[in-house]
Amino acid sequence: CNKTPCEPSFDPAGVVVADRYVLGHDAMRRMKEANVLVAGMRGLGVEIAKNVILAGVRSVTVQDEGVTEWCDLASQFYLRESHLGQNRSVCCCPQLSQLNSYVRVHSHCGPLEENFLFGFQVVVLTNSTLLEQQRVGTFCHSHNIKFIVADTKGLCGQLFCDFGEDFTVTDCNGEPPITAMIDKITKENPGIVTCVEEHNLRGVSSVTFSGVFGMVELNSNGPVAIQVLNGFSFSICDTSGFHEYERGGVVTEVKDSATFAFVPLVNGDMFVMKDNAKMQEHQTLHLAFQALHEFVKDTRRLPAAGSKVDADKLVTLATRLKVASGLDEMDENMVRKLAMVARGDLAPVNAFIGGLAAQEVIKACSGKFTPLHQWMYFHALECLPEAAKVEEQLLRGCRYDGQIAVFGSDFQEKLGKQRYFLVGAGAIGCELLKNFALIGLGAGEGGHITVTDMDSIEKSNLNRQFLFKPQDIGRQKANVAAEAARQMNPDMNITAHQNRLGTESESVYGHSFFRNLDGVAAALDNYEARVYLDGCCVAYKKPMLEGGTLGTKGSTVVVVPHVTESYGPTSSGGEHAIPLCTLKNFPHRIEHTLQWARDQFEGLFKHSAENVNQYSRSVFLIYEATGPAEELEVLESISSSLGEQRPRSWPDCVSWARRRWETLYNNDIRQLLHCFPPDSVTSSGLPFWMDMKRCPHPLTFDPNNVSFISAAELMAQSGAENRPLKASTLNIWPHVPAFVARVLLLPSCKLIIYVIHALAWTVRRCTTHMDYVVAAANLYGQIYGIEGTRDCAAIRAALEEVHVPEFTPKSSVKIHVTDEEMKGEEAKDVARLNELREKLASGPVRGHAPRMQPLEFEKDDDSNFHMDYIVAASNLRAENYDIPTTDKHKSKLIAGRIMPAIATTTAAIAGLMCLELYKLVQGHRRIESYRSSFLNLAIQTYSLFIPSKPRLFTNPRTSNQQLSSGDLCCGMAEGSLCPMREFDLSC
Repeated sequence: CNKTPCEPSFDPAGVVVADRYVLGHDAMRRMKEANVLVAGMRGLGVEIAKNVILAGVRSVTVQDEGVTEWCDLASQFYLRESHLGQNRSVCCCPQLSQLNSYVRVHSHCGPLEENFLFGFQVVVLTNSTLLEQQRVGTFCHSHNIKFIVADTKGLCGQLFCDFGEDFTVTDCNGEPPITAMIDKITKENPGIVTCVEEHNLRGVSSVTFSGVFGMVELNSNGPVAIQVLNGFSFSICDTSGFHEYERGGVVTEVKDSATFAFVPLVNGDMFVMKDNAKMQEHQTLHLAFQALHEFVKDTRRLPAAGSKVDADKLVTLATRLKVASGLDEMDENMVRKLAMVARGDLAPVNAFIGGLAAQEVIKACSGKFTPLHQWMYFHALECLPEAAKVEEQLLRGCRYDGQIAVFGSDFQEKLGKQRYFLVGAGAIGCELLKNFALIGLGAGEGGHITVTDMDSIEKSNLNRQFLFKPQDIGRQKANVAAEAARQMNPDMNITAHQNRLGTESESVYGHSFFRNLDGVAAALDNYEARVYLDGCCVAYKKPMLEGGTLGTKGSTVVVVPHVTESYGPTSSGGEHAIPLCTLKNFPHRIEHTLQWARDQFEGLFKHSAENVNQYSRSVFLIYEATGPAEELEVLESISSSLGEQRPRSWPDCVSWARRRWETLYNNDIRQLLHCFPPDSVTSSGLPFWMDMKRCPHPLTFDPNNVSFISAAELMAQSGAENRPLKASTLNIWPHVPAFVARVLLLPSCKLIIYVIHALAWTVRRCTTHMDYVVAAANLYGQIYGIEGTRDCAAIRAALEEVHVPEFTPKSSVKIHVTDEEMKGEEAKDVARLNELREKLASGPVRGHAPRMQPLEFEKDDDSNFHMDYIVAASNLRAENYDIPTTDKHKSKLIAGRIMPAIATTTAAIAGLMCLELYKLVQGHRRIESYRSSFLNLAIQTYSLFIPSKPRLFTNPRTSNQQLSSGDLCCGMAEGSLCPMREFDLSC
């Protein structure tokens, strides 16, 4: 009954990369020390085990004394018909062990004896009796073992947590520390700090300062207590003895820890409300679940599916418990409905509760995020038929019995005939396909699922896209996901595509395609694609299920034609672009310098090579594809790439990189300061360098430069804060007093961590000037086919031969302050443009144009110099502008545009989406039956709410006619929508 795969070894660049962006390094280290037991391997138990394994603990043991039954196949995705009669934990262990090779997975088919429980830090019970919950819970509480109970019965679920009498959380919400730019600081008692924008520091007790000029005492003063005065200002300590404030500075929130006291299950009574429309129902559910335990104890079975007799018995038991507890209210109808569906086992409910339960395991192991304290109940009884009464259901001895017990055989036949379009086979897409396979969507006669995703599988996908295995890396996501769904349910009718959804694929996904669909599920990662798909659904009057996640946060939207509002009007829009003038001349956040570095990478190592290759085919294509301003930029790039900038050897690449460094971090900054000196004033008489404009300073190249991580960043890596002070060059000792002052203010439990970190402090460095040269020279060599090296000695030797031209700022240079100025500037140097055209069209250069190799940015390959360049380029520019630098980990998150994701959130969101699918298939027409949602698993926020009604438009042709957006899409040609601009919004 035991299975032990090969001994795991933690790979910092491995499959848990996305979890690390959500949890942080320290939380991940603590998780790697945890051994977790998940008892009960029906649908809920395997869901929890799957999510915990993907999260990356030390080991997971799955336990079950029972054998596989038909009803298990409705929700246990690792059990097959061939497993009937065999132990559940033994059968699913091989599949679970493949999810994460760094986690040891064991199976145990014996009872939960005390000697066995000693070896775990977290114990999770699923589908267990109340007697076992109390026995194991009491043992765990007395031995400081974190204890979780999770249970589902049909459309209802419960969670309970007991993490001991003294459980410390280092970071309650998991959000990055709040930062704000300082506008001014008064010299008085108390000092008043005013920020450039709203600081959002309400509820924050202390902050740190960095990058302050003049009143430098604050930079090394450690955490400072604050009192918020208004949205822009707060008071601090006595600053009357400090230097006068001059300019600059960033204030950063200091994260506070919290301690929670839990009581054992036998007397735990802390509730968390989950649904705004069900605020009074959780007390009823608590009584109903307790009554279910009594029912099973008396009858040795669950209530029969749809049995009115058993439902009456459960109501009687619940009423008795209500009176004994001294409670006043209980919804008998809810208790009766729970009795009728309790025998059911539904994949969507297990996915939701399993995601929440696994997140509590992560909290118990890592000490991060606010834990559940202590009971939580959930139900989705609105999924039951709106009109028809629930009747006794006869099970058929098939894989869908767990679902038939709730909805009946007729509904199961209807599910099998559905034709659905799933767009996206990533994290949520994988979870949806799992649920589709388990519930039998499109698995009957006439049914079908089409899934499309243009991406291929990467290593970083494996921690949350659980249908993919290491051997699938490089294959198309849609193909592999479809194959995995068929393995779960061989009856699945599914077709995989690799098409991008958009106007370019309307020949595939056009009128005939959408007309034959019953609905659409969107598992997309960008706003534009969601809006496009929503437009298609509105045009063809098809329902849409949409879900998205970001770390511990997630949301779902259900769109029902003529019943709810469509996605577009209710969404908040896509990401806001950073103004170009900010990137080019006036950055003030690390996000700006990282985006600038990414743009530099694309321009220098991708677009320049692409332009040369296009030029070698036809220079006239360039003329036709660009306007005058863009054409001048492109032709300048081609001319330099093929002329004076073209390297012939490796030393030429080093020379180019060194001169590029000088241009970016010295010459350009000196030119900017020549145009706008530090004491410049605007036409209004105000300082030019104020608010969001940080006055830069040029850097001087030093091949021996070494920047050490500051005390503030050292503390950030242990959870105290997340913004470093300006790194010191060569000398770390000025920061030592500040470090000592800070750690002495912290709880003793953290002091040891900081001392250990401090021992290794002096060997940890940030970006050096040489980092840029090494990365840039190698990348430049790659696009020209010249082999590079990481040998710093050889590069230093090549640098000694480099001549860097002297630079003198020019008074004729025009620097744009706003984007409007930049847009209004056309290519005025017509003579230069004509000169380049003539040179490139007929000159000798074109005849010898070499084929260059454009570089596609790849963030996950640490050997390709891509992220090395981004980190170095960004941090050097940040140093120009006195912006706190960041490490490679965070740089990869921002520049690589990684969406932080964890399996727990995606599982929960997919579960909620499929609960809405039940309602769509049944044809629910009351808007009160549907739920959109917002979740934040980090802070126990679960908001399920009734969607918005569709907004109405007035038809100008008939002034009294009210139309929804779906009504406006009439008389359309294939792939086109009826124009909506004639109609006025009158909602």
